[in-house]
Amino acid sequence: MNLPEAFAARMKTMLGDDFEAFLAAYDRPNTPALRLNPMKTVGLTDTDKPLLPCLGQPVPWAAHGYYYDPDADLRPGKHPYHEAGVYYIQEASAMIPASLCPPAPGDKVLDLCAAPGGKSTQLAAALGGRGLLVANEIHPQRASILSQNIERMGIKNAVVTNHAPHELVGHFPAFFDKIVVDAPCSGEGMFRKEEQALTMWSQVNVDLCAARQKEILASAAEMLAPDGYLTYSTCTFAPEENEGVILDFLTAHPEFEVVEPVNPAVLACIERGLIDRGNPDWVEGGEAYADALRKTVRLFPHHADGEGHFAALLHKSADAPVAAIKSKDKGKSKRQDKDVGKGQMTGQMTVDKAYMLFEAFSKEVTREALDGVPCLFGDQLYLCPRELPTPPKGLRILRHGLHLGTVKSDRFEPSHALALALDMREAKKSFAVDLPSARAYLHGDVIPCRDEKGWYLVTMDGFALGWGKASDGVVKNHYPKGLRKPY
Repeated sequence: MNLPEAFAARMKTMLGDDFEAFLAAYDRPNTPALRLNPMKTVGLTDTDKPLLPCLGQPVPWAAHGYYYDPDADLRPGKHPYHEAGVYYIQEASAMIPASLCPPAPGDKVLDLCAAPGGKSTQLAAALGGRGLLVANEIHPQRASILSQNIERMGIKNAVVTNHAPHELVGHFPAFFDKIVVDAPCSGEGMFRKEEQALTMWSQVNVDLCAARQKEILASAAEMLAPDGYLTYSTCTFAPEENEGVILDFLTAHPEFEVVEPVNPAVLACIERGLIDRGNPDWVEGGEAYADALRKTVRLFPHHADGEGHFAALLHKSADAPVAAIKSKDKGKSKRQDKDVGKGQMTGQMTVDKAYMLFEAFSKEVTREALDGVPCLFGDQLYLCPRELPTPPKGLRILRHGLHLGTVKSDRFEPSHALALALDMREAKKSFAVDLPSARAYLHGDVIPCRDEKGWYLVTMDGFALGWGKASDGVVKNHYPKGLRKPY
């Protein structure tokens, strides 16, 4: 691989005798990985994975992460399990940020630069359906992809927002227990995977990224509650974007300190030499915070199966003062209908009536009790997380929590999100299909049936693919048209 001369020279200075091994890593193919979705794969264990024969060794620093065989007969990205949210395909080193300090169920968590959704879905898995996850992305198109992945993985307690980081500060001052900032960066760690990162590299871009990262991190600091944890990460080797950003942040924020990773698996990888420590010698003035910078972590492709990554876990003092930030007034969002909230009217429909229609439908198909605050946006019924200040004025929200479905007059039609979020162990009405029929269903075809009537969850191997409505000897296809797959 033809690396930029200035980049190669800098890496040689940084790595010394290790540089040749680093270069050799670029001649090896990258090892793809995925994370199983624990909300879907309750029956699978590390030693009993008959449904996923492509899985190889575990990713040592990430719960539920596995390397996989890219040449398997049934490629993970093309398998119906992917559409069922059984796993999320994610580069192994990208699992590090959310692994440093996994949230506990019930935490309020922010993924500030969240698209396409790998970190958000990993954080959601740790939350286990409890608490609040706000997944934010500044770019609208990427925010839409993020929202789709949140839906596919069956996440019930996530709100997807579309804002610049500084725009969120007034909405969530000192609010979150944990925040992840996987900041936009120069992408040096992705040279082996993404040609665009290689061709667009320049020192000017490194410097621009570092300046932007400091602004993003400063916004995140204001949204973190006292005694909270903030993970900062990049997929670059550049010290200016890594140790340098942390150095400047600590100088400006004495209420923060760098702490060791909370996750024992990450600490074990450091002991084994799979994960390296940050180096204060790589940035000017680093000696002043040498102990802190040595607690940051780096992943190099010549030491572990993964691409380049940097991460630091920051703790905010429990007695840190809360900045006098004026919180946004509670009120109508520009993207919400004017009458929103339990018991209010949207047209001729109250939220109470809409939820009663949903409950009547739900009792037919599942025993699962869903938690949240019913909210009606036009004819769309959601369960919003209880921990979210609602209704938040001025927030651009793409996903308000769990989308239950559409309410029209005295009729309820379930959403695709609901199908993927339901616990299959609690399902009353499901229609099992084999692999060929699953592919036909994902294509949009109807499925022959016997005498079934009404709404059914279409499943494969116990994993929900979506809804079907049975009548007259067929299960009519309700898989979303925008998601349908070619044969």
